[in-house]
Amino acid sequence: MKRTAVVFTTKDKVDVIEEPVEALADDRILVETSRTLISTGTELICLGAKFAPGTHWAAWVKYPFRSGYLNAGRVLEVGKAVKDFKPGDRVACRWNHVSHFTYPAAQAVHIPDGVSDEDAAWFGLGKITQVGVRAADHKMGDTVAIVGLGLLGQLVTQYARIMGASQVIAIDMAPMRLEMAKKHGATHTLQMTAADALQPLKDITNGRGADIVYDITGFAPVFAQVLPLARSFGKVVLLGDTGTPQQQTLTHDIVTRGLRIVGAHDGHAGDPFPAPNFLWSGKEIYDLFFTYVERGQMRVSSLMTHRFKPQQAPEAFAMLQRERETAMGVGFEWK
Repeated sequence: MKRTAVVFTTKDKVDVIEEPVEALADDRILVETSRTLISTGTELICLGAKFAPGTHWAAWVKYPFRSGYLNAGRVLEVGKAVKDFKPGDRVACRWNHVSHFTYPAAQAVHIPDGVSDEDAAWFGLGKITQVGVRAADHKMGDTVAIVGLGLLGQLVTQYARIMGASQVIAIDMAPMRLEMAKKHGATHTLQMTAADALQPLKDITNGRGADIVYDITGFAPVFAQVLPLARSFGKVVLLGDTGTPQQQTLTHDIVTRGLRIVGAHDGHAGDPFPAPNFLWSGKEIYDLFFTYVERGQMRVSSLMTHRFKPQQAPEAFAMLQRERETAMGVGFEWK
């Protein structure tokens, strides 16, 4: 069997190739992809090699690089040892932009009947952001400020409302992103940089500041700018994984106002099951995300702005490099 795959062959170069599908091992399933979602922040860093030497990015990204990790599809065949899946089952897998692939059955996630393939492809981002809100330890009535309203920021906005936030303040320079955030749970929007947002945020919070501030920009210099937005003894959650962490600097706010810095990363939850080095179970997180989607508490279909065929992958990534602020959910339709 042949498959179609999207590959970053070198820095800033996207190709669509044809290649054989690997043989099916006993503990794996053969999946035919229906939808994949582009993780715009992560994949543009990988495509443009926008990371410093010595970072985990540099160890991970080697060209040719197989892009993507948000895949929804249907099982075509199961290995001899597989018990939990059968042909026809719909599954979400942390795998690439590719038409067919084999995948460890123990790591695949069943897609509920009430969740579409396109919505299911958001499951990995649902996990990353849920790790963030779990690590933040929200309390009912918190005031939450979110800096950076890309894919992750939009989902954190919705999670914050589910967690009982009284105010969700969205901060971004892009009007389209702020309008989406407002439609999905933000109570206030500030079209400005984090550096300019301090006084407007103080006005909204009666001078107190935010209980929890999220930096989800992935842009290292922003970290120092978000620290003043938190109230004394508040929390700042770093959820944007920058490629240049050595450029993130601390300010006097950490010591003089007792701020707590919380790092949140996809790898803090087991995939799919917990282990000694993980804080949570990935399966539990995925299942909860799908429950929220089925109930309409998490809305992702309304975040989709662009859909492409796989053969249009070079065009899709070129568009994102030019017009990222006017794009949100960008996906490939494989079937």
